[in-house]
This record gives sequence, C-alpha cells and structure tokens, in this order.
Amino acid sequence: MGRLSGKVAIITGAALGMGAAEAKLFAQEGAKVVGTDIKDVELQEVIREINENGGEAIGFKHNVASEEEWQQIVQETVNRFGKVDILVNNAGISSTKTIANIEMSEWNRVMDINLSGCVLGMKYVFPEMQKAGAGSVINISSIGGIVGMAGSSPYTAAKGALRALSKSAAVEYAKQNIRVNSVHPGIIVTPMTEPSMKDAMPYYKTFTQLPYFGKPEDVAYGVLFLASDESRFMTGSELVIDGGWTAL
Repeated sequence: MGRLSGKVAIITGAALGMGAAEAKLFAQEGAKVVGTDIKDVELQEVIREINENGGEAIGFKHNVASEEEWQQIVQETVNRFGKVDILVNNAGISSTKTIANIEMSEWNRVMDINLSGCVLGMKYVFPEMQKAGAGSVINISSIGGIVGMAGSSPYTAAKGALRALSKSAAVEYAKQNIRVNSVHPGIIVTPMTEPSMKDAMPYYKTFTQLPYFGKPEDVAYGVLFLASDESRFMTGSELVIDGGWTAL
C-alpha cells in the first residue's frame, strides 16, 4: 500500500479493461485518480467502486482526440487536486484493416485517438508537471509497435509512432525530472480484444509463449511501477508485457 501516496494521476480509457484496472490499482496505492473515457456510464461505475472502497477518484467523459477537452480535463484536475504527477495515456481503439483496404477516414480516426490523443495529453500535462518539479508519463503502446502484425496496419503504425514519440519526449523533458516510458502489452483479454480473439486464437497461441493470455491486472502492475518513484531512473524505456511474444 502507498506506492503512489500523495500523487495525482490522470488515466484515459479508464472505463474498461487495462484502464479500469490501472485506475483501481492506483487508488489502492494512494493516488488521487482522474479517470476519463468516452464511455461515461462504465467509467462512473469504476469511479464509484474506487470511492466506495476508500479511494479518491473523479471521472470525466472525454474524447482524447479533442484538444479543447484535454485542456478542460487538465484544468479540472488542477482545480480539484492542485497538481498532476502522473499521466497514463491508455485510451485507444483497434483496427483490422490492411494498407490496401483501409479507408482514410478510419486511418485518421485511429491516428487521432491512438497517437494524437497522447500528444495532446502530454502537451497540456507537461506544464503542470514542470510546476510540480517532476512527473511520470506512461504511454500504452503495444507489441504491435515493436513487431509487425498482419492485418493491423493503422493500429501498428500508431503504436510504433507512439513508441518513438515516447523516446523523443523522454529526451526533451528529462532535465526537468519528467519521465516518459512506453508499455507494450501482448495479448491481454479485455473488452476491446475479446471480439477478435475467437477467430485468431490459434495465431495468438502460436506466438504467446506462456500457456495463458494476459489479464488487465498484469499490465496495471507494470504501469504502477513506472508511475512510482521505484522507477525513478527509467525514462525512454519500453516495458514489454507480452507472455514471450517478442522473445521469438
């Protein structure tokens, strides 16, 4: 208990899956949590559970692709809790299109949410972290940002760009004691991945070396480590949580 005591964390995509697990775990470890998601009903249930269990959290409906909404979220966080110590850019969407059959409208939507949303989050959180004298940003990428994955070109392109962006941001802000790291989950059973898992199960089993798939909590504990002062000498790093996929 208390690994994040006194810290304030913004977590996007906090309504379901990994984001919900991160929000609950952060609150258990003493953080004041600001959860955001486009799915407001599910988000408010997560916020209610955290508060009923003795944590402190607030939640906002939030389209991460909106610059105006990002400004509002950061301002609301500072108004309520006085600062921002941690940002987890967790919100994202999937895409199963190839380069040949992708419509540019879908390509742009994937990039807006999976990449530009993270850029906007950092843009408006960094000044508050500078005021606080330190900060930790965790960008949730994917093993698709490290290895090729057939049939997911828009998704892997965005996640690969997020990996590189995290390194550039880490270098830009290191002297100001702001750390930026990326996390690269493998097959994690979440509401986003479950619909596609049934047909692709043999493929996933071939590449996942452990005899089971990941759970949201498996990623949340890695994110907790990067958010905490235990990882104070880590920035620009990639934390891979993939059951051995990228070991091949």
